[in-house]
Order: sequence, then C-alpha cells, then structure tokens
Amino acid sequence: MSEARDFWVASGHHLTDRADNGGLVVTDGFLKAYLARPELMPPEEACPVERGLHAELMAHPAMAVPADVLAGIADADARENFGLFLRFRDVLLAHPTLEAAYRAVFSGDARWLPPLFVQQLTHLIARNAFDGVDDPYVLRAAECLFRPQRVSVQDDALLLADQEVIATHEHSRHASPLMAMLGGPAVSELAVLNETNAAGYHARSDAHDLVFNLNHRTHGRAALGAAASRWIAHLTGVTLAFEPVETLDEAPAAWFIAFDAEAAKIGNAVWSGEALAPEEAARVVALYRFTLPDDPRIEERYRGRPGFALAAETTDHILTLKGQNMAMGLPLIDGAS
Repeated sequence: MSEARDFWVASGHHLTDRADNGGLVVTDGFLKAYLARPELMPPEEACPVERGLHAELMAHPAMAVPADVLAGIADADARENFGLFLRFRDVLLAHPTLEAAYRAVFSGDARWLPPLFVQQLTHLIARNAFDGVDDPYVLRAAECLFRPQRVSVQDDALLLADQEVIATHEHSRHASPLMAMLGGPAVSELAVLNETNAAGYHARSDAHDLVFNLNHRTHGRAALGAAASRWIAHLTGVTLAFEPVETLDEAPAAWFIAFDAEAAKIGNAVWSGEALAPEEAARVVALYRFTLPDDPRIEERYRGRPGFALAAETTDHILTLKGQNMAMGLPLIDGAS
C-alpha cells in the first residue's frame, strides 16, 4: 500500500495482505478487528459459552465453530451477532481475495448481509481500488461509494456533504443557542473541496468533512464518473469511460447502469419509455453516456453498443450509491471478471 499519501486509514486496509493479482487477502488481524467491535465483545453479564467462544476466536479467528456451540449462547442478540459474523467470515475465507468474495456475495442473494458489513467491505475494497490515486476530487467523489451523502443546492452549486457528519453538526447546532440563532443549513458550516484545500485531502480524508460540488465544471460529475470507472474496473477488469451529459441521445441505449436504488427506479422507467414526472427528473444528480467496450468479458451482442448511467437522490435528498449495483451491473459473460 502507498504510505506517503495514505488515506481512508479507518478502512482497515493495513490489516490485510495483498495477493499477487492486487486483491486483498483476509488476515487474522483483520478478523480480530471485527471481534473487537461492541456488537461482539461480551459484556460482563455474558454467559460462559459466549465469553469462551469470543476468547477462542480471538486466539484463532479462523477456527471452525460447531453449531451446538453457537446455539449454546444464552443471549439471543449475541447469538445472532456471532452467527452473522461467522457466516460473513466463512464467505471471506472461502475466496482468494476480498474482491472475489464481494463478487460472489452480490452475484446471489445478499439480503442476509447486514448493511454495516456491506459498507465496511465496500470501504476496504475501495481503499484498495483507489490506492495510488492522488486526485482529491476523484477520491472525495469515491467516498460516495461507502458514505451516504446529503444533497443540497446553494448558489446554483449541487453540494454533497457526508450524511453522518451533517447529522453530527446539526445535533451540535441544535444543542447550542448560538448555533441555533445563526440558523442556515449545516452544510454551510463545512468547507467545500476546492483548489485551496485540495492538497490537504489525504490528511483529513477520514474526517469526511469536505463538501463535494457535483456541479463543478471540471471536478464535479467528471470526478464521480472517473471514480465509478475505477471502481468497476477494479472489480470486473472492464474499463468504461463515463461522459457527463445533460440529456440522453435520441438513439436507443443497449444498456444502463444505475449507481443507486433511486437511479434504478428512474432508469427502468426511462428504459421502458415512460415519461418522467418533473420531480423525478429533478432527482437525477448525474447523468452519463458510455460505450460498452469490445472486451471478451462483455456479452458479444453488447460490445460496442451505447449505454447510459445515472445517479439520483431520494425524495429526502440523500444520495446512497450502491457499489454492488455498479460492479455487478454490466452484461458480463458468466464467470467473467
């Protein structure tokens, strides 16, 4: 991993190894970090089975756990938490890299996987995918892969601010008479990523406190498109060039990629030829066109054909990109990656 310009340290990438193909490999240290989470740390009142299992796993994180041992945990929540962790761990250990495990999970029914695990796994794989990237605008755009964003408009700028950071700021402001008196959206209390502060992005990247201007002429939607392209290429090996556009061409597209769940709904409507209501169209925050490459991993009938991609905010102005939708959203030949 690059050390001089490290970023997203909280992803835990230092706890993994790297395979010859560049993918991340699970280590005991990585699994122990999960076992140290509050959800799995036995409280003082935990039963002997729970405390004993946790101690054994901390010593041997990859050990097999018999079903009767898991069933012997008295507390139902603890039993469920350990069960989910073990299922997640076993999936990761069954594949040569975290990337391969990610593809395998999202090639099937992933509803069993808690959103927190999805976010953390995406964060970690994204740290690997963007290793060596120095463009702070692309990196800030890539945060959208694993951090939901609050969308707001100020002076014609379409701003993305980290939802969790905004919630913290809003809580602090409401708790302070002075902040409440000042009013205004919490996003105005944060700095927008620009030429002045961009050089310091790497050092403050784990704070997630820089606002991203999606309308920026050169570093806005183009940076988000570049981030999407790198993410997809890392997980599939297929490189797409996402070109920001204001409207779609009249020529019919052969494929589309939805960056999030809201975009999937809108994209399906467009794909079906339905007319979008103005409020639906207004929720599209980024629109791209691309051409499916002449790549043997792409189904032959789609190679060289045009497509479009989009991202959309919810009705309550939240943008939650789905990295799994983007990575698994290509017409790949079965088994290709």
